[in-house]
Amino acid sequence: MRRITLWTLQLACSTVLVLFASGCTLKGTTNEIIDTTSNITGSTSGRTWFTEDGILHPEHKLTAFTALNRANVEQDLARGQGEYLSSLGTLLGLSDDQQAAFHAKAQGAFETLMTSDHEAWLQHLRMLAASN
Repeated sequence: MRRITLWTLQLACSTVLVLFASGCTLKGTTNEIIDTTSNITGSTSGRTWFTEDGILHPEHKLTAFTALNRANVEQDLARGQGEYLSSLGTLLGLSDDQQAAFHAKAQGAFETLMTSDHEAWLQHLRMLAASN
C-alpha cells in the first residue's frame, strides 16, 4: 500500500515539475488545442464549397467535377467526344448546339491542355468554351 502511494506521489510531482519547467500552462495548452482544432475544421469542413443543405455551390461544380474526373475528361478530350466532355461543356455553360464545336476545339488543343497545373488547365478550358 505504501509503495503505491509513494509511486502516485512521484508521478504527481513529476507531472507538476514538467508543466512548470516547460513554461507551459494547462490553459495555454488547452487554448492551443482548441484553436488548432477550430482552424482545421473551419478550413476543411467544406463550408465554402457547400450550402448548409450539403449542396455544392454552382461556382465550385466545374472545379469539383474536373478534380474528381480528370483522367476520364482527358480521355474524352483526346477522342473529341464522350459523356465526360459533354458534361464538362455543360458545366462551362455551353448549349447543346455549341457542344460539337467545343469538342472539336478541345480535341485540337489536347496537347496544350496537358498540364499538371489544375487551375491553368481549367482556365484554358474556359477560354476554349468562351471562343464558341
